[in-house]
Amino acid sequence: MPPSSNDFAGRLIAWQQAHGRHDLPWQHSRDPYRVWLSEIMLQQTQVATVIPYYLAFLERFPDIAALAAAPLDDVLAAWSGLGYYTRARNLQKAAQQIVAGHGGVFPDDVALVEALPGIGRSTAAAICAFSFGQRRAILDGNVKRVLARWLGVDGYPGDKKIETRLWAEAEALLPAIGIEAYTQAQMDLGSLICTRGKPRCDACPVSTDCVALRDGLTAVLPAPKPRKAIPSRATVMLLAWDGDRLLLTRRPPSGIWGGLWCLPEVASTLDAETFCTQHGLTLLADQAAADFEHVFTHFRLTITPHALQVARGTALAAEPDWDWFTREQALAAGIPQPLRKLLSNPQASLF
Repeated sequence: MPPSSNDFAGRLIAWQQAHGRHDLPWQHSRDPYRVWLSEIMLQQTQVATVIPYYLAFLERFPDIAALAAAPLDDVLAAWSGLGYYTRARNLQKAAQQIVAGHGGVFPDDVALVEALPGIGRSTAAAICAFSFGQRRAILDGNVKRVLARWLGVDGYPGDKKIETRLWAEAEALLPAIGIEAYTQAQMDLGSLICTRGKPRCDACPVSTDCVALRDGLTAVLPAPKPRKAIPSRATVMLLAWDGDRLLLTRRPPSGIWGGLWCLPEVASTLDAETFCTQHGLTLLADQAAADFEHVFTHFRLTITPHALQVARGTALAAEPDWDWFTREQALAAGIPQPLRKLLSNPQASLF
């Protein structure tokens, strides 16, 4: 039998007021832009990582209008290192839609919020709860874990049937008042107490009627995502230096690292000379470096850096998605984490 709610929400609110987080930089603001930005940045990213990015992003783009009007390169540069760059591209697309379709004012209709790029049901609900005090249920990863354990729900929460049940439970448990504190409490409880590994059940405000704790199932609930073999890929990335200038190419707007400035890629180090010939470069010297691995959500990428010393011609001058950067300029631009890792190494040029 599932536990009685026994004022589940009331216990969470009381716990949050006494033990939850109250000093995060996006708290105590009903500005939907700030709330929205924090919710997007916190997707699949830890709070400690998000805070400096959040503060820097707000300083650079203080409001929706500034974000909508900014060059995409500037937005990606501010996001560089945070990962999952589709979030940044969708953030700006949504800002532009708000300016064009809502007069620059963030909508307070949850359906209109959910219709914006990059905003799903749970994120829209969180924005409306924190910004407008609307009584709406959220169901992010933390909340799924809390409810699956407290209710004893077996199965992978990403499965449609399980997720539908958890949404129904989340809706049923909503308090009549105090939605902001309750929403924050759910996030805090999942992040600080009801963690994936080694949950602190002794500090949990709803442990007395938690099915998973009662039945010794905290280590197995919620059920993990069914495992699939993670494919591996390999690429050679060329660090083509003309003096202190590095050749970078802007990737297409969609896909991995969409819109970011990246190193040119070839299939093999043997292709370096062909690459130079195709792009009007004279290859003066080259040297391979040690491979390293970068892990994405769905695959592992083995990267072989290959440094080239070149003399540039004019062939690239008319190609808008190619440009030359100093190390400092590249580090200030929107570049993926592997390139940032390479360029942060003083020996990255290898010459």
